[in-house]
Parts: sequence; structure tokens; C-alpha cells
Amino acid sequence: MTRRPIDFNNLQIKPHDLWDRQWLLLTSGDFYAGKFNSMIVGWGGFGTMWKKPFAMIVVRPQRYTFEFMEKFDSFTLSAFSEKYRKALDLIGTRSGRDLDKYQTTGLTPIPSVQISAPGFDEADLIIECRKSYWQDLDPTHFQLSSTSAQYPQRDYHRVYFGEILSISGINKFSG
Repeated sequence: MTRRPIDFNNLQIKPHDLWDRQWLLLTSGDFYAGKFNSMIVGWGGFGTMWKKPFAMIVVRPQRYTFEFMEKFDSFTLSAFSEKYRKALDLIGTRSGRDLDKYQTTGLTPIPSVQISAPGFDEADLIIECRKSYWQDLDPTHFQLSSTSAQYPQRDYHRVYFGEILSISGINKFSG
């Protein structure tokens, strides 16, 4: 895959489409130690916080990737073309506790430019982030009953902010 560096100010995305329809692959851990895990994330955002570009993601505590998010200081968000939808579906429905997701899907983890968490050779877009903040969602702050309905097991997400340190992508993502 031919990706090139993209400055955050030149990143061209359709945020809702990227999160909701295309999905993003969240990966946390250490590439060189061979200790990392991935999951699909469909809820999150991009913006500016503390005068720095950031990505916000949410992870439920029972997810295997949660352990990696807690232990390691970085994560990547990778976007793929529709060609990889079946592989992403498997990653989103099976736990890394039970199988080697990368061997099973054929996706190729690669070292990141600035952080320990890997990206993927097949990805059209890789966003490298260093964790800067976390907070557990507090259900007493939900303003809509429909939000509470998302948590029948009361397994509230942990929100992570990550400072975006590096972005690489194919031409369609740069302005």
C-alpha cells in the first residue's frame, strides 16, 4: 500500500462515514514485543483538545483490547477499503484471546512511525496516537434515555483521548 504522510490540518475525511460505515481498526500494544490486539471501533471522533489534534475512542471493559489500552501508552486507528470488510468483520466479532486475528485474516501488522502500536500494511489510512486522557462514562450524566438503553449490562465504555502524532494515508485522505 502506498501511503504518504498527511498533516492533521490537511486530513480529508467524512467523519461520520469513517466511524459508522467504514469502521476503524483500533490497535494497541507493542509491535516489536509482539504484544498487541485489535478491535473494530465505530464510536469516536477527531478534533482539537489542549491545542493538539486528537482522536477520541471508547472501549468496553470486557474487550480484550481494553487490557492493551490500559497497559500501553499508544494506539493506532486504521481504515481499510471495502475489499477488507470480511477480515474486519472477523476482527470485530472474535476475541484475540481465542485466535490469532492477523494470521486468520491475512492482515499484516507493520511498525508505526512514532509509537509502539502497529498499523497495517493493507490500510488506506493510519492514525498514530499517544494516550493523553481517559475517563469512564458516568450513566448519571446521560441526558437521553436512549443512551442508557445502549448499556443493558451496565458495561459503560472507557473514553480515551489520544494526541495524534502521525498520519499516513492514500491520496483521497489528503487535501
